[in-house]
Amino acid sequence: MAGEQVKEAKYLYCIIKCSEERSFDGASAIGGRGDGIHSVASGDLACVVSDSPDTKYDSTRANMMAHETVIEQVMKEFTVLPIRFGTVTRKDTDSPVEDIRHKLLENRSKEFLSLHEEMDSRVELGLKALWRDEKTTYQAIVAEHGELRKLRDSVEGQSPEATHFDRMRLGEMVKKALDRKREKEAKKLLAWLRPLTDRLLENRTMVDRMVLNAAFLVKKDRERECDEVVKRLDEELGERMVFKYVGPTPPFSFCEIVVNWEEE
Repeated sequence: MAGEQVKEAKYLYCIIKCSEERSFDGASAIGGRGDGIHSVASGDLACVVSDSPDTKYDSTRANMMAHETVIEQVMKEFTVLPIRFGTVTRKDTDSPVEDIRHKLLENRSKEFLSLHEEMDSRVELGLKALWRDEKTTYQAIVAEHGELRKLRDSVEGQSPEATHFDRMRLGEMVKKALDRKREKEAKKLLAWLRPLTDRLLENRTMVDRMVLNAAFLVKKDRERECDEVVKRLDEELGERMVFKYVGPTPPFSFCEIVVNWEEE
């Protein structure tokens, strides 16, 4: 309706262990209105928030980046427990701050303090490994499998129509061989890093070239060791693989606070 005012709320970014309420500079709040980043505290915990319209946020790149950038800024000073993107205080509440204090921080203090202990002094690192050249990888697979090589040779120079089913079978065999090779190589890569990590998460490989897509929860004092391992992997395997190494970042893969106001 024209002229109707949107009620103000609070947008939630993360939970930290901090008994004082304070502000955070260096990052822009979601929504693009220039709202300040500040915390709402209760006991030993605080929730980092910004003023926000009582609205649903679309998962646009700008919104997602704003959410993550604020958490990364707070991480420079605190161990952070990230809250799921798009979390706003209870709809139509008269006191968003009191909801955060009582319904969230007080009711779930034991859970949050336990999670904080798990994440304290730890960061997330991410590693993606991809075959450098798909054609070279295919040739290596064919060279390793005599039956596959024989089938490939039998269809070469033949019309697609006459060899339709053999080509389908060849494609299936190549995929299975590629999956086995990918799994074998991924295990080798993880064996280098696993001893340095507290927790490890293998994510889905998103393209055929991708060998590994993993996230690692690592103590800050072991981060340099991980850097050195990835550097060594690049030196030894760089002719065959491309490595994309990111971090340190907040532990998005290992900790995501979900807030359901109806259950709080």
